[in-house]
Amino acid sequence: ILNIKAQQNSNYALYANIIYRFTKYVNWPDDKKTGDFTIGIVGDTPLYDELKDFTANRLVGSQKIVVKRFASSSAFLECQILFIGEDKSNYIKKIAATTAGAAILLISESEGLAQKGSCINFIIVAEHLKLEINKNNIERRNLDVASEFLTLGIIVK
Repeated sequence: ILNIKAQQNSNYALYANIIYRFTKYVNWPDDKKTGDFTIGIVGDTPLYDELKDFTANRLVGSQKIVVKRFASSSAFLECQILFIGEDKSNYIKKIAATTAGAAILLISESEGLAQKGSCINFIIVAEHLKLEINKNNIERRNLDVASEFLTLGIIVK
């Protein structure tokens, strides 16, 4: 799924599809499996509209998917997935610290962010979209990932 040629401007429709697929590989704690499944977006990114369109009428388990925008200083703790857009990538350490230990999958799209606190980072390598996966950051957030999920990306520490 990841060897599709990436567009110059990042293919946010592809990001939306991949982020939705993450929900099938990650197991959240029981307290995150009630109410809505919230995907938060920090930053000004076209991903917000793409995700809203892609996840309309889709579920994670029995949960309805809700996509919300958050200001970089908001309380992010109500979401299961938090995407940090490129324009807010300088906030990654602050966001990672604010949400430390919370069962929130942090996803970013800027070089090096998987080493700075993100769980999954989208990068473009030779015009192909790749994933950097930081297994330690995922485990520190009390999230279980299927072993086959780890084969989808480049493992970073």
